[in-house]
Amino acid sequence: MEFKYQSGFGNEFASEDSRCPGALPEGQNNPQKCAYGLYAEQLSGDAFTAPRTNNQRSWLYRIRPSVLHEPFVKFERGNITHNWDEVEPNPNQLRWQPFDIPKKGAVSVDFVEGLATVCGAGDPKSRSGISIYIYACNSSMGDRCLYSSDGDFLIVPQEGELLITTEFGKMKVSPNEICVIQRGMRFNIGVEGETRGYVLEVFNDHFQLPNLGPIGANGLANPRDFLTPVAWYEDRDVKHYQVINKYHGYLFQARQNHSPFDVVAWHGNYAPYKYDLKNFMVINAVAFDHADPSIFTVLTCPSAKPGVAIADFVIFPPRWSVQEHSFRPPYYHRNCMSEFMGLIHGKYEAKEGGFNPGGASLHSLMTPHGPDEDCFEKASNADLKPEYIAGGTMAFMFESSFSMAVTKWGNETKVDKDYYLCWQPLQKHFDPNWKAPGSGKDKEQKTYSF
Repeated sequence: MEFKYQSGFGNEFASEDSRCPGALPEGQNNPQKCAYGLYAEQLSGDAFTAPRTNNQRSWLYRIRPSVLHEPFVKFERGNITHNWDEVEPNPNQLRWQPFDIPKKGAVSVDFVEGLATVCGAGDPKSRSGISIYIYACNSSMGDRCLYSSDGDFLIVPQEGELLITTEFGKMKVSPNEICVIQRGMRFNIGVEGETRGYVLEVFNDHFQLPNLGPIGANGLANPRDFLTPVAWYEDRDVKHYQVINKYHGYLFQARQNHSPFDVVAWHGNYAPYKYDLKNFMVINAVAFDHADPSIFTVLTCPSAKPGVAIADFVIFPPRWSVQEHSFRPPYYHRNCMSEFMGLIHGKYEAKEGGFNPGGASLHSLMTPHGPDEDCFEKASNADLKPEYIAGGTMAFMFESSFSMAVTKWGNETKVDKDYYLCWQPLQKHFDPNWKAPGSGKDKEQKTYSF
């Protein structure tokens, strides 16, 4: 199967399936009669009156309008919940071992059935908050699609490729790539066996690229590296096709007798997209100290308060570490943000043991965290020569200003009850008779060859 994309973040795209040239109307959005007998339908991601700079909408030209379905009825939601009060709050540092994937050949579990809420906060009815899920499945969705009325999905595959069909076209998303499917967009996920990953849903607004400020015009995730699918349609009659809608944290299903992926052409700036994490341009300290992790932000969903995010998607990719006179790993920290971390592959530098691909950790608002004892001792005594770190590794973080609650499922599934032990061997090194070896000005400046 061939996958074609258009390049750019937030662009005004125009695309039509090559089988129907001229399907896009010229000079207007809603002609009296569309070419090929198509229906015109607008999908709005923002209010009509939102400022032009951040107003997102697309026009779809489809074989049948999306309204052509039977009434929605309740659908079993499994482990999806936004009830943040079902268990008592847990402020402890939390770590999860890799979440189980249903074995291929066992009971069939698709993407929808394999979604489970780990933690979150807020309320989709008031369009304020986030939810974090694990998905673990072994089967494709078949004649079933999903869309969320609650928020935008940021999907991070960890094990297995995702073959995603959307109303805008097709995408293939592999581990070490991400994709964003925004509110209201219908999609179907195909898999080839055991598949696992992470999902961040934001209720408030859409993801955008972080501002670069003094960094300048280039760096971090470059807009040209984001890919949006080209138009592709199928004109397929299907008896009882399932359209599943996530609404107020519940699932509902409606049946229809045709494929929803019948969009022949579309134009606009509200569309799904993917990004390859290997394209991230790392910015880092080259003199001293460990810079804040905000320099690794790929996408952000900002709040109304300047500089404070509803959610940031942050990665920790392979990079050079060259700081002198510095403790190079992440510092010990208490944070007014909540930090949920996952590992796609490799070993995370601050905790090489116990934090495994397909697992996760949560350090809640103001809960202390930092390197384990082994990492602290090694980094405190290491020869500070240039070092390539995180090779073969990709860890990420969903960081949020919300104080997140863990669900009942999250509190009972794959929890590492010994996580706290990784800090217990930390020793007291305090010496009241310590003498400074000399000021920083007296220290010899070293020169290294790479």
